Amino acid sequence: MADRVTVIGWDGSPLTSAARSALSAATLVAGAAHHLALPEVPPRAERIRLGSVDLAARRIAGHRGSAVVLADGDPGFFGVVRTLRAPEHGLEVEVVPAVSAVAAAFARAGMPWDDAQIVVAHRRTLRRAVNVCRAHTKVAVLTSPGAGPAELALLLEGVHRTFVICEELGSEREQVTVLTSDKVADHAWRDPNLVIVIGGGQGPVAGAGWIAGRDPGYPQQVRGWALPAHAYGEGLGAGESADLRAAQLARLGPRTGDLVWDIGCGTGALSVEAARFGAAVIAVDAEPDACARTEAAARGFGVQLQVVAGRAPHVLESLPEPDVVRVGGGGAEVVAACADRRPERIVAHAATRDGAEAIGAALEAGGYDVECALLQSVDLDTSAWSERERSVAFLLSGRRRERSP
Repeated sequence: MADRVTVIGWDGSPLTSAARSALSAATLVAGAAHHLALPEVPPRAERIRLGSVDLAARRIAGHRGSAVVLADGDPGFFGVVRTLRAPEHGLEVEVVPAVSAVAAAFARAGMPWDDAQIVVAHRRTLRRAVNVCRAHTKVAVLTSPGAGPAELALLLEGVHRTFVICEELGSEREQVTVLTSDKVADHAWRDPNLVIVIGGGQGPVAGAGWIAGRDPGYPQQVRGWALPAHAYGEGLGAGESADLRAAQLARLGPRTGDLVWDIGCGTGALSVEAARFGAAVIAVDAEPDACARTEAAARGFGVQLQVVAGRAPHVLESLPEPDVVRVGGGGAEVVAACADRRPERIVAHAATRDGAEAIGAALEAGGYDVECALLQSVDLDTSAWSERERSVAFLLSGRRRERSP
């Protein structure tokens, strides 16, 4: 094992004395091509071009001498330190940090970033990164080849955002470009790059915050979920009772990085509450009044969601792939169309047993394990212990079965 392993962050500025000292003693240096070309790298040191960090870690573990790993930005922030310290490599490292690419990008833009979400986009995580950009008003995206600004913009179709694209930060070729999202895919972008995605209706947070990223209580300090009807201005429609909505949300489990379809969104109550969990939401309804009420509810609660006017199942064909779906209207036909898109979970409700059987059959045929519960809730006036309102519904939920290879 190497006698000493030092990880040095590089942000384009002159190396610190600690970094120069570690490099001068190194007998092995790993890094990208531009790192290995630095004049401080000892000419007799073994050089490893850093492609796979796992392969480099194995080489370092077998090296006798002092090793240095050079990495862009802060190597402890979505960087190489995590891989080098993994138990399978057994490496203890010293870290000389630098300004992270995220901090540098926001500095170039002249913007604060304690209220920003930060995500990493690889080919396998690109869709989830896009969903965060849908759901939040300020997101920094650490990109990679094949999951860069153009791919982000294409997947955000229908959602207006502003992109601040920072190419080759810290180098002589550094460039910062500001474009609306509909123009980004028309350009070729140099790697490495980082994208700040900005937009949506939420205004700036007044005063100093207390938590990095999204404040879960902004703009109203609303505690709890499955809020009562008066929280949405007017009475809820059929199938939108607070208790039914609570059960639906519990079975969907919306979370940051998910895309939720809320079909037949009604007042927007479930759409808003899924967005409050941090999920991206597309709310669909054929009625203009329902679309307007959903948009108003989103503004009132300070959440981002996309409202699509149209009748399911036909309008669903052009929507991006969902993670979870709530079907608030349309019955078995809409449930079957959603099952064809293979979300992880689907929930729906029915007022009659025949309707519940049809929905259950559609879920089963679509490859879902089905659960059904008859929910009855009674709202009581505790001053007289009299019944104010009663609701009864069949709740059906489907959990996707993995297909056999």
